[in-house]
Amino acid sequence: MIRKLAPGLALSVGIALVATGLGALVPVVGAPVFGIVIGAIVAAFLRSGAVTDAGAGWAGKRVLQASVVVLGSGLSIGQVVHTGWQSLPVMLGTLAVALLGAWAIGRALGLTADVRTLIGVGTGICGASAIAATQSVIRAKSADVVYAIGTIFTFNVIAVLTFPFIGRALGMSDHSFGLWAGTAINDTSSVVAASFSFSAAAGSYGIVVKLTRTLMIIPITIAIALWRRRRARLAVLAEAGAASGAASDSTSDSTSGTAPGPAPESAAHDRLRWTAIVPAFLIWFVVAVIVNSLGVIPAAWHPYLSQLGTFMITVALVGIGLGTRIAVLRQAGYRPLALGASLWVLVALTSLGLQGLTHTL
Repeated sequence: MIRKLAPGLALSVGIALVATGLGALVPVVGAPVFGIVIGAIVAAFLRSGAVTDAGAGWAGKRVLQASVVVLGSGLSIGQVVHTGWQSLPVMLGTLAVALLGAWAIGRALGLTADVRTLIGVGTGICGASAIAATQSVIRAKSADVVYAIGTIFTFNVIAVLTFPFIGRALGMSDHSFGLWAGTAINDTSSVVAASFSFSAAAGSYGIVVKLTRTLMIIPITIAIALWRRRRARLAVLAEAGAASGAASDSTSDSTSGTAPGPAPESAAHDRLRWTAIVPAFLIWFVVAVIVNSLGVIPAAWHPYLSQLGTFMITVALVGIGLGTRIAVLRQAGYRPLALGASLWVLVALTSLGLQGLTHTL
């Protein structure tokens, strides 16, 4: 396992060191942005299935999750609760816009219900994690999942590269930018990269907002599961009614006595394991916050833990950049990308508008 991961991890760390140096020279861009850009450039010269793929993929997922936990060790329960509660109106508003927009615009574009649902939850909640959780409920086709992830990834990269510059052009504070990034950018990795590129304070705020938003996976996934189950049961009842009507015209007792079978995969839809919809790193983040709130972690360690967390974020973003394949983005096609672009703009503008209405901007 270690031998398989070592090449990609070593390359990710090496590029992250270069990105950190460049970030120190050009702080307006920041190490995370340099990391994902350099990683994507290097990826253009790598073949799919390269020896570095496993380690880069591990860095993009596991190192990122670990970095969030490390950064949580510098936060208190009071900060997390206050930030989560304060961001709730903006968070719920952007989620509603994403889901309703996906339904309306997706239908106008002629996209299937599964593609609309996956892109909607990916935009409104937390990118690939929400797509994976929803996929476990709706059992969408693999191609639909690829379209959704390709679309979400495209606008994650655009957000990382543009949000910090837009925020500075608008004269946003650390607080308002962290809230904007946390509610308007899809994946956790992109929220972390964009908000920390703006400032450390914006990064800390953006992480809490984003992780609070991630919790929306639970009610949304359960709601989708219940809706799908209800629709399946109605289909079974309709089929049973049709069969009963046909049987009444028949003289065959064996046919009329046959009971309708269960809906295909209904049991799979009925069973929801919390481990499938609650990311483990989110639990460890809460544990880290509690441990720090109890005073177990010395205050003198916080600056070093913050630096470690930022470097880990850079390593993770390099891994994500190394995993970039233009072919995947091409597979998404025009219509899913059009839906993703529309939702991305709508959610970003809604977040800014709601901040203005709630006086948090």
